[in-house]
Amino acid sequence: MPQYRSVFRDETKLDISYVPHKLPHRDRELRLLNEFFSFILQFPGKMAQRVMITGDVGTGKTVLSQRFGADITHEANKLGINLRYIHVNCREYRGSLFLVLHHTVSVFHPTFPRRGYSAEELLRILLQVLDQENAYVILTLDEFESLVEREGTEAVYKLTRLQEIRQNRPQRLSLICILRNLRVIERLDVSTRSTLQSNVIRLDKYSKEQIIDILRDRVFLAFKPLTVSEDTVSLIAELAFSEGGNARFGIELLWRAGKYADAEDLSTVTPECVRKAVSSVIPAVRKSELDSLGFHERLLLLGIARLFKEGQEAYISLVEAEQVYTVVCEEYDTQPHSHTQLWKYLQTLSAVGIVKTEVSGTGSRGRSTLIYLPRIPARDLEKELSELLGKREA
Repeated sequence: MPQYRSVFRDETKLDISYVPHKLPHRDRELRLLNEFFSFILQFPGKMAQRVMITGDVGTGKTVLSQRFGADITHEANKLGINLRYIHVNCREYRGSLFLVLHHTVSVFHPTFPRRGYSAEELLRILLQVLDQENAYVILTLDEFESLVEREGTEAVYKLTRLQEIRQNRPQRLSLICILRNLRVIERLDVSTRSTLQSNVIRLDKYSKEQIIDILRDRVFLAFKPLTVSEDTVSLIAELAFSEGGNARFGIELLWRAGKYADAEDLSTVTPECVRKAVSSVIPAVRKSELDSLGFHERLLLLGIARLFKEGQEAYISLVEAEQVYTVVCEEYDTQPHSHTQLWKYLQTLSAVGIVKTEVSGTGSRGRSTLIYLPRIPARDLEKELSELLGKREA
């Protein structure tokens, strides 16, 4: 039996639950979180904190909070402070304050009964448990929208005004609320909103260059040396950037592309593996879109597909596309169209999402128009186009 070969060194480093030690391009936000909660290490029990983290999908909200939680509990442990970081996804708990609080109490008492208590009683029990154990909790409410949408002002008010019923006693529960858009908070009354919005950390979308840095870190952790090229990383980053700067999507694509490489017993993760991976996540080009193309648009696209199928590059230049288009025209016994006309064809192909273009910076290729296939494997595209052109010939 042949020995199994894998491009992976440790694919768990690409899992959604993995929290890396470094967070590229989130250093400032991590420092800000540490600053907001520094009192816990200096003066435990003297105050509580409420912080909101907001940003689009894939901007690193969850991993930022989890990295902070791991770091601050490590520092607290060195100082002899009993601090727990508890991360709860409100959507997983159906937006129920009762279920969120039951989970939190269960961290300290795993067999705590699920029936017989209201959410308000669970809140009081949690505080009693923290007093008894001289413990402090940073409770992170991920997908906070779910809690607001289901339970509204009352539930959030109970959490944020918790300390008012504990005059002259240690403040033991702090909150981090993670949500995509602050507009959700407008559903709450003015008093509750004011207690939440004092400390807001906004995460901007990642640029393509920032996503490349994130992917490079994960490649180093997850893959064997020299199995993932810079071209492959750049293509994945381009696709993740086109999905709203979604780094999480990019990391998932990287993992899927690695699995395709292993399935085909390849020694490297090629751009074609990436295209197969993305077509398994996002619907590939529909046949109707290919049907709508003109004859010479199909010829140009066929040439592009062949170049990508035969090579390991993630990008080709417009000059290379023109050259292969000329060859395909000879094959189909037709006269090639002009450079200007080809440029228009390329714009059409880009508009329907079959190919994408970008202008390269200065470098080995100079400054030129680069073309890449974003969402369909070159082999599949060549097959579809050959069949369409064959029907025309018939």
